[in-house]
Amino acid sequence: MIKRLGTMTFWLENSLMVLLLTAMILLAVGQIILRNVWDMGLAWSDPLLRILVLWVGLLGAMAANRQREHISIDVLSHYLPVAWKRISRLVTDLFSAAICGLISYHAARFVLMEREEGMIAFANVPAWWCEIIIPVAFGVMALRFFLFFLAGMTHRHTSDAAP
Repeated sequence: MIKRLGTMTFWLENSLMVLLLTAMILLAVGQIILRNVWDMGLAWSDPLLRILVLWVGLLGAMAANRQREHISIDVLSHYLPVAWKRISRLVTDLFSAAICGLISYHAARFVLMEREEGMIAFANVPAWWCEIIIPVAFGVMALRFFLFFLAGMTHRHTSDAAP
């Protein structure tokens, strides 16, 4: 069941990322052609492109997080004994889960405020529709970091590889 859920989220994240990146490229090229050939453009395309950058960036962060290929500052673990490496990984996983959870919580509050205010992003599209990726992405990353932590707790002897 969990493996199937992981496969489904893997497929969903990758498909959405490819779809949005393709849309970004087509929209940007279309906008360039419209401006240079016909001296016109789509008023809503630039705000939409900025929002698509946000979505693709956060989906990319989620994809990197699921495979433990996210950005990390790892100075000490190369010099630590194996037992301390395990403890270091557990601490950083738990800390990362807490930080991502905190960001997700406050981002959700922000999105709810934007919804209550009725803010518009572009072309009558509510701003909160565009911003919903922020709490979702950080919530997913928080959950994954916590699952990495739990997996590290259940394995007595772990290597440097991701669990």
